[in-house]
Amino acid sequence: MKFTTRTGKPMSTVITDQIGKVGQDPVNRREFLAMASTFGATAATSYAMLGLSAPAAQAATPQPGGTVRIQQEVRALKDPRTYDWSQIANFSRGWLEYLVTWENDGSFEPSLLESWEVSDDAKTYTLNVRKGVTWNDGTPFTAEDVARNIAGWCDKAMEGNSMAGRFATLIDPDTNQAIEGGIEVVDEHTVRLNLPAPDITLIAGMADYPAAIVPASYNAADPMANPVGTGPYLPESLEVGVKGVLVRNPDHTWWNEGNGAWVDRIEFIDYGTDPAAWVAAAEAEEIDMLYSVDGDFIDIISSLDGWNENEIVTAASIVIRPNQLAEVDGVQPYADKRVRKALQMAVDNEILLELGYGGRGQPAENHHVGPMHPEYAQLPPQPVDPAGALALLEEAGMADFEHELMSIDDAWRKDTTDAVASQLRDAGIKVKRTVLPGSTFWNDWAKYPFSSTNWNARPLGVQIWALAYRSGEAWNEFGWSNPEFDAILTEALATADVEKRRELSAKGEALIQEEGVTIQPYWRSLYNHTRDGLMGGAHHISFEIRPQALAWSA
Repeated sequence: MKFTTRTGKPMSTVITDQIGKVGQDPVNRREFLAMASTFGATAATSYAMLGLSAPAAQAATPQPGGTVRIQQEVRALKDPRTYDWSQIANFSRGWLEYLVTWENDGSFEPSLLESWEVSDDAKTYTLNVRKGVTWNDGTPFTAEDVARNIAGWCDKAMEGNSMAGRFATLIDPDTNQAIEGGIEVVDEHTVRLNLPAPDITLIAGMADYPAAIVPASYNAADPMANPVGTGPYLPESLEVGVKGVLVRNPDHTWWNEGNGAWVDRIEFIDYGTDPAAWVAAAEAEEIDMLYSVDGDFIDIISSLDGWNENEIVTAASIVIRPNQLAEVDGVQPYADKRVRKALQMAVDNEILLELGYGGRGQPAENHHVGPMHPEYAQLPPQPVDPAGALALLEEAGMADFEHELMSIDDAWRKDTTDAVASQLRDAGIKVKRTVLPGSTFWNDWAKYPFSSTNWNARPLGVQIWALAYRSGEAWNEFGWSNPEFDAILTEALATADVEKRRELSAKGEALIQEEGVTIQPYWRSLYNHTRDGLMGGAHHISFEIRPQALAWSA
């Protein structure tokens, strides 16, 4: 049977050759869907290649109107390229949309793009811009807008621009800007990306939350002043730490009720980081949806009348990492590999999963690639050796050093970090625990000498590595720079064949472990809750809330 892309062209042999390599594991199927849709297959075609039928759409009928109240942290807006939390994007999604979306089944769907084509060698991307789209000021949305945004993503000179990590292949290292001829406007609705080297991750990068598409007039200093976008909502108000309100824009003709945007008003309400306050809000019927719920509070909220529990298995995780560049009292304690390895050897990841997250997930292996990623390679188990850890510290002359381990003050992140500190102390390692409120912690999250941070799921393991483990990236909180690893990653990013990429992944995984880059203890199952009758609010694989999808059932 012949399979074609959205544009009617034959499906790349890079994908069809992998059909027989996919087993019965739902996770493997999900990752095949990601790669097939990256190369231009529709979700229906991707499923058909596996001999499956695409899941049926929800049966309930949405009704226009109403308000949805969502418990979620309310953060300040800024340039989307510097977004560092999904919560920021969830509010701006009301009017700032994306070229591509990542779905819970692992596939990528077009949004502001109508379709795309990727060459077999993954060096040429042809992006077909959706026709008929307008900005909410009536201006047509064209290929020039797409090209301008991609050029902005390639501005590596901009501080905090994590999109530069996602589009590094298109960046000239001499200018820190897009390479000459790399972004080509073919016509009013077509953009071609001409890469100097293959890269299989660009479609996935376009779906990540810092990839919001902004107009030429976007004012990062005051995004609320003139909220031009392609989406169907407008921001009515935003009070950081309190409340953000979106209202439906009746004058935006691109959007209508058939496309989504059913409710009239969406309120994001910040109840802080204590889940007990969320439970109280649910009991008092002050909210209709919770962003994400952890630990014992999952069962507590599930037991309330009128509330539905939503679960999804993901590659979301936490890292407890030493920053190799950080100075403490004039020295760089974590520049020494022996110190980093000692911290890693002293803790048991299975214990961290149980104590930190109530066992709701699966242990990880300290290299940030998991069984849900297509390129995952299983390595021999790492030893848990507290005595050996202390001996390594003594060898490094750091046995008397007191490590200050920092974390945010909320639930599972605090609990996991507490469990790390406890195991380190049991090994005879001196640890001071510092717990900070979120309003303080996130100001310098990437700079702390030794701390924990959470990470969202990404479709590909190499995509995570490109964001956080490659030398010099904005989100490289580890302070790690290793030319050997960078070379492995560069080759892996250019390798579409999953078996060949897995061989490269095994080398990268082993190197991250050997260098003691991080304690990355487990993969999380994610949960949230929605009130009876609310559609479109189930937990997304990467914490997205899509205002356009929310509706009350008829």
